[in-house]
Amino acid sequence: MNDVKAIVLAPDSFKESMTAKQACAAMERGIRRVNPGVRCFHVPMADGGEGTTQSIVDATGGTLYPLQVQGPLGREVEAYYGISGDGKTGVLEMASASGIGLIHESERNPLLTTTYGTGQLIQAALDHGIDNLLIGIGGSATNDGGAGMLQALGGRLLDEAGLPLGPGGGELHKLARIDLSGLDPRIGKVKIRVACDVTNPLCGPEGASHVFGPQKGATPEAAAMLDGNLRHYADVIRRELGQDIADVPGAGAAGGLGAGLMVFLNGKLEKGIELVARLTGLEEKVKMADMVWTGEGSIDGQTRFGKTPAGVAKVAAKHHKPVIAFAGRIGEGIDGLYEQGIGAVFGILSGACDLQAALRQGEDNLERAAENVMRLIMLQRQV
Repeated sequence: MNDVKAIVLAPDSFKESMTAKQACAAMERGIRRVNPGVRCFHVPMADGGEGTTQSIVDATGGTLYPLQVQGPLGREVEAYYGISGDGKTGVLEMASASGIGLIHESERNPLLTTTYGTGQLIQAALDHGIDNLLIGIGGSATNDGGAGMLQALGGRLLDEAGLPLGPGGGELHKLARIDLSGLDPRIGKVKIRVACDVTNPLCGPEGASHVFGPQKGATPEAAAMLDGNLRHYADVIRRELGQDIADVPGAGAAGGLGAGLMVFLNGKLEKGIELVARLTGLEEKVKMADMVWTGEGSIDGQTRFGKTPAGVAKVAAKHHKPVIAFAGRIGEGIDGLYEQGIGAVFGILSGACDLQAALRQGEDNLERAAENVMRLIMLQRQV
């Protein structure tokens, strides 16, 4: 590390402070203050959650598209999706259309919330003639098993009288028949990958309704009702389509959207950080570098479970490249990260301040921290 000529900069976003792309730029500014000759490879990263679309767009020179869609409670919201620079890959986050952050806490009710807007985003991405589609499914406000998403794409969920179901997980007990004859035919021509680090099944005590329903506003009684509705939903899927989805790991993600994507869109659930790493070409750039810098807003003991710094370190370890991580906040339990290949973790705050000040000053603080770390690396030449 005494002669560093190339560094991969692969941070996640620092939530509410800077995007992953902005974090890359701040790191490079700090590095170049000390050694202008260092080559910096920018690889904006994400783990499949918030910021994934922006990271893929930034890393591939793509385009971000805003779109008015139906929000979780039927009101129109502005969501977004991205298309990669080569036009072959679409990327979207269901949270931008059907996310819990789109509705006030007092209105949260998974008996009513729908994934219809997520289906609208998928349809818009298909309009670009893509070959691949990456869907991040964290942060949902829903518990409808992906029913709304299916309806937006032309599928029909019908009751005993042949009438379409209304929105929300509270309607699923009425389901009698599934009609996929009107499903958008382009879906069968696109490879769909789902960024999902949740392994919960669709139904049961560890399923979508009981584990995640309360976070979305479900009372214990509503959670039990929703679980029964999803069980009925799974039974009809098995009878009509021959697929047994109730106990598949990950089917319960995003209120059962994981199940809907697997059954109706043939989506493949994968770890988010691994998907993003492939799409951004992280490994190819790591091979060319002397070391790797990563980071995100908060690093703690949970970071090792699929978060960006741990995922980046895993790729770097394959090629024996040292890793440095930066964080706005360093929490408890980071010792396990050292075993995963992160050599050191540096906080970026320059002094005590309130949260809002820390968020405003994020880029400056990261730039200063990167400069100081680079100075430390350069000092090694004198040892």
